[in-house]
Amino acid sequence: MTLVLLLNIFWQISVLALVTIGLAIVFGQLGIMNMAHGEFVMIGAYAPVITAQWGLDWWWQLPVCLLSTAIIALIIERTIVRHLYGRLFDSLLATWGISLLLRELVEIIFGRGYQFVATPVAGATLVMGNEYPTYRLLVIVFTLISFTGLFVWYRRSRLGTRIRAMVENPVLARSAGINTGRLSATSFVFGCMTAGLAGMLVAPTIRVEPMMGVDFLIKSFFALVVGGLGTLQGLVTGSTIIAGSQSIVSSVLDQTYGYIFVLVLSILFLWIRPNGVYRSN
Repeated sequence: MTLVLLLNIFWQISVLALVTIGLAIVFGQLGIMNMAHGEFVMIGAYAPVITAQWGLDWWWQLPVCLLSTAIIALIIERTIVRHLYGRLFDSLLATWGISLLLRELVEIIFGRGYQFVATPVAGATLVMGNEYPTYRLLVIVFTLISFTGLFVWYRRSRLGTRIRAMVENPVLARSAGINTGRLSATSFVFGCMTAGLAGMLVAPTIRVEPMMGVDFLIKSFFALVVGGLGTLQGLVTGSTIIAGSQSIVSSVLDQTYGYIFVLVLSILFLWIRPNGVYRSN
């Protein structure tokens, strides 16, 4: 049972880290408080629903998810968000309105009821004498590989260098010939696509419905508050603290106490250590 609890904690950390990375990119790198982030998770979770209704094979879920979130994110960025970079409060209000609009559109198309998503990889794997869902293990491994690759890419690639230059000094970056407008749009769309990907991956393990994005948004914000903005280490640390503590408290008491615990923990971090565990240099 201890091993199963640890695997469940790793699962919760992996899910929260996948969801939070998109918010960290948009919020930490672009100065946009994207209140519609949870709705992009929700849109990604509906990708398996769409493919099932169209009678497509399960592997179509990925292109449907990425294409739908990319198109919606690009439209939002080109029409609204591009005018709000660095304007935190204005972006909060604008994206909050967008989140309501996206939620209502999904309700019109799919209804308010829960949607069932079948697990693409069924069965369980024996881990040290304990059975654990194979699909969850695959998501955990995928998360570890993705974050390792993202860290190496951000630190060593030419595009990652340009993004860091744009964040640190956008005026100097433009003077050096960097197209900061296109780079910002690419970063925003990529952040929304990662949110959609996270929603698609967790869809078989949760209830898919139009309001599901709110909880993911809140916990992602908690993870950024605790871990700190601007570093991958802070994102992983914040996700580990929030998801791990909630999972442990929920297993000992119940879900309500787990949620209250992470809420109090986040408030304490805002009060005592407002910059989080890590600060970007």
